[in-house]
Amino acid sequence: MNATALSLPPERGARRAALLNYFSLFSSFGTLICCALPSILVLLGLGSTVASLLSAAPWLVSLSRHKVWTFSIAGTLIAASFLMTYVIAPRLRQGESCDADDPTTCGEVSKISRVILWGSALIWSGGFFVAYLLGPILDHLDR
Repeated sequence: MNATALSLPPERGARRAALLNYFSLFSSFGTLICCALPSILVLLGLGSTVASLLSAAPWLVSLSRHKVWTFSIAGTLIAASFLMTYVIAPRLRQGESCDADDPTTCGEVSKISRVILWGSALIWSGGFFVAYLLGPILDHLDR
């Protein structure tokens, strides 16, 4: 870690952590829309819904063609959010390290940011399961 990351004022550090959490949320929704949602709809027999969705938003096809990049970027943002929320943000207090026994000494990330972060991780995990793991599992079960 560099010294400038730990010398931010608590308000600015919390704002940066919250912003990173929101980016993680939107990127995980991107993985859900591009890869997981169409797969689930087809699995449920709603292929015409997927066709309608793709005709209304044709950019989803190019997004799903690059799903490795989509999942990699979203996963990296979520991992960075976890790092910022649980490692860096608690230590932000004008360059001083925080006392582990007194959590009120440091600017903490708000509860809503943590909820957004964990929601993003759940959405990303669900999308990853459907995009990469569900197909091989179903193939194995069909044998």
